[in-house]
Amino acid sequence: MIETKERPAMTEIKTSKTIYRNLSAAALYEHAAVKKEAEITAGGALCARTGKHTARSAQDKFIVREPSSEKHVWWDNNAAIDEAVFDKLHGKVLNYLADKEIYQRDCYAGSDPKNRLSVRVYTELAWHSLFAGHMFIEPPAKDLQAFAPQFTVIDVPGFHALPQIDGTRGAAFILLNFKKRIVLIGGTAYAGEIKKSIFSVMNYLLPLKGVMPMHCSANVGKAKDTAIFFGLSGTGKTTLSSDPLRRLIGDDEHGWSDNGVFNFEGGCYAKVINLNAEAEPQIHAATGRFGTILENVVYDKHTRALNLDDGSLTENTRAAYPLEFIDNSIKGAAFPHPKNIVMLTYDAFGVLPPIARLSPEQAMYHFISGYTAKVANTEMGIKEPKATFSTCFGAPFMSHHPSVYAELLEKKMKASKADCWLINTGLCGGPYGIGKRMSIQHTRALLNSALDGKLAKVKFTKDPVFGFQIPTKCPGVPAEVLNPRGAWADKKLYDAKCRELAGLFAENFKKFNVTSKAINGAGPKL
Repeated sequence: MIETKERPAMTEIKTSKTIYRNLSAAALYEHAAVKKEAEITAGGALCARTGKHTARSAQDKFIVREPSSEKHVWWDNNAAIDEAVFDKLHGKVLNYLADKEIYQRDCYAGSDPKNRLSVRVYTELAWHSLFAGHMFIEPPAKDLQAFAPQFTVIDVPGFHALPQIDGTRGAAFILLNFKKRIVLIGGTAYAGEIKKSIFSVMNYLLPLKGVMPMHCSANVGKAKDTAIFFGLSGTGKTTLSSDPLRRLIGDDEHGWSDNGVFNFEGGCYAKVINLNAEAEPQIHAATGRFGTILENVVYDKHTRALNLDDGSLTENTRAAYPLEFIDNSIKGAAFPHPKNIVMLTYDAFGVLPPIARLSPEQAMYHFISGYTAKVANTEMGIKEPKATFSTCFGAPFMSHHPSVYAELLEKKMKASKADCWLINTGLCGGPYGIGKRMSIQHTRALLNSALDGKLAKVKFTKDPVFGFQIPTKCPGVPAEVLNPRGAWADKKLYDAKCRELAGLFAENFKKFNVTSKAINGAGPKL
C-alpha cells in the first residue's frame, strides 16, 4: 500500500436516493439499459455515447496548488487552481449528488500490495462504475469489508461548471487535490478521465517513494524476461507487445519498484477504429463480448451489429474490457525486473534506423524527449512530417519534472543491467512520399532478436549524428535496411533531413533545463 502521511481520503457523500456499492457487471448492465445510458449490442458489449467530449479534455485538467503540491509539481506542464476554487466546486458537486442515485466502486490501482493505491470511485452513471471496475483491480471480498480509500474520485458528467463563477476554463473540469486526495470530474462523460486521473495521481505519489510510474505496455517471456514498451499513439506499442510467444502483463500503465514491474490496471482500454480481426484478433473478439464497454462505436439500430470502421462520431472509438479477455495475458503481484526496455517511434522523416541500442544516458535523453512524428495535412493538401514530442511518453500525466522520472529510470535500468532499444516503426529509404513504412516482419525479427539477447552480441556501428549504436546484421533482416543512410538513394537529402530532425530534438530539449552534462551530451550532434 502506498504510504501517505495524511488522513484516509474519506469524503462523505449523502443522498436521499440509493448508493449502489460494488455492483456486478450484470447488475450494472441492467441499470445502464433501464436508464438509457447505453445499449446492448450484438455479441453482448454495452455501447455508450459520450456526447460532446469523445476524448480527454486536457485543457480542463487542473492540480490544486497548495503547500504540499507546490514543491513537487512541474507547473510548466500542469495548470494550477486555488484551494478555494476547488472547495467551492466540491461543495456544489456534493449538493448536486444529494438527490441522485450513486454508484460506488472500491478498487486498487496497482497489483503490487506494497505499492498499490486504494481508490473509491463515485459515479452517477452505471456504465462508468463498470468502466472503473475494468480499469482498476477488484479487491478480494475480505478487503472490501474494511475498505479504507486513500484517494476518492467523484465523477459527475451531468454537472456542468460555470467558468465565470466556478473558476474553471469551461463546463468540463478534472481537478486533482493531493492534499485532500480527491479527484473531481464533471461536465464530461468520457470515461477515460477516470482512468487517467488516477494515473496522474500514481505519477505523483510513486516517485516520492522511489518507484517509477510508466506509461508503457509490458510482457514477459518463457524465461521470465520482462520487457517494457514505451511509445506514443501510432507507434505500434499495443501490436508489438501483444506477442503469442510472450505473456501480456498490461497494455498501458505500470510501475517499476524494487519488487519488479507491476500493472496498475485490471483491464485494457483499446482504440478500436478500423479494428481488423486478422491483425488484432483478440481485441476484435473483445468488442463482441458481454462485459465489454464500447464508447462512441457506431452500430446498426435494428440488428445492433457493430461498424468498427465508422468514425462519424469520433476517430477515438474505444473498448474497455477485463485483462482476462486477452488469452495470453497474465496476472500477478509483480514480475521480474526488465531485461529490455523498448522505446518506439514512428519517424515520418525516415532518418532513424529500424533499431538502435542506447546507452543509459541516451535512454534518458530519448525518454525525456518522447519523440514520434506524424504526417499532417497542409491547407494545399501537401503532406509533410510533423515532429511530436511528449516527455516521458506521456506528458499530460506527468506531475513531476521529467528529470525526476528520467533519474528513476536510469537508476533502475543500471541496477537491472537492462538493454535499451530505440525502434523506428515509421519510414525508411526516404522521406514522406518516397520512403516506405518499415516492414512489420522486419520489425518483429529485430525485436525478437533484441529480446532473446542475440542482437546485443553482433557488431555495431555508431551513428555520427545521433550517437546511438546500429547493429550491422540481424537474422531475417536485409543488411541494407539496418543503416538508414544506406537505404536512401539521395544521400545529401538524407543528411539534410537528419540535420533537420536533430535540430528539432535539440530545440525541444532546451525547455527541460536538464542540468546533467551526461544526459545533455547524449543528444544528437548538430
